[in-house]
Amino acid sequence: ASQQGHVPDRLWVDCVLASNVDDTLAPNGRHMLTCFVQYLPYSPAQGSWDDRRELLGDQVTELIGQFAPNVPGSVIARRVYTPLDLEQTFGITEGNIFHGDISLEQMFFMRPLPRWSRYETPIQNLYLCGAGTHPGGGVTGAPGHNAAHAILQNN
Repeated sequence: ASQQGHVPDRLWVDCVLASNVDDTLAPNGRHMLTCFVQYLPYSPAQGSWDDRRELLGDQVTELIGQFAPNVPGSVIARRVYTPLDLEQTFGITEGNIFHGDISLEQMFFMRPLPRWSRYETPIQNLYLCGAGTHPGGGVTGAPGHNAAHAILQNN
């Protein structure tokens, strides 16, 4: 659906309740919930993200309500970032936090390019790490860990 510019009927949402472990993020008795929706189109097939932003927020809130019924009525503020917002605010190309598709042609020894898949580049002592390198993004730290080991092995 997203490749054709449509928001999927079934959203894939990762939620983090960071204020549960850091009470400085929200006032006493409140929480801050961050939701990350994967597989959204960069450009909607109909309209713009300005037209669809709040609708997406409503869809996410409704979905969370299916699993946590008290959440929708407890929301006092929200900010919806679309893929376009991520690009404009954080410089992430097309809002893709993985810096490229996580697909067969962009995985393992093909990520980011076959000759650079082991973190080393043709420029001496220039190594790559981050979401665009194997095994990809997702806040695992694995690309940095792997690049550091490549540096240690080569020096």
